Amino acid sequence: MTSYVVLLPGDEAAWATTPDAQKQEMYAVHAEFARRLAERGHKVTGGAELAPSSEARVLRTSGTGEHTVTEGPYAETAEQLTGFYVIETADLDDLIEVCKVLGRGEGAIEIRECRGGGPS
Repeated sequence: MTSYVVLLPGDEAAWATTPDAQKQEMYAVHAEFARRLAERGHKVTGGAELAPSSEARVLRTSGTGEHTVTEGPYAETAEQLTGFYVIETADLDDLIEVCKVLGRGEGAIEIRECRGGGPS
């Protein structure tokens, strides 16, 4: 089994003004995603909806080794990382198929293999 992270970008400003009924519809899509993953033998081992990027702290290190911490997002963009899943699977192609459940409108979902370096 290989672990993959599924990164979910989104427009935080649009989400903040989305009516609760529409938010519930999106949460239902995520429940459907989880159901399909389980049915097809994929295992969700982690994941979360993230706090807004305005609440983030960014640690930067200069070439001289000095550190600065700033508030707010890493980059000024229209989309921010809004959530993620960590999924164990032996079938990347099928995982990609299931991820299509999360596709909505325009945009991209990034699926990336996790490689070593994690806690033991």
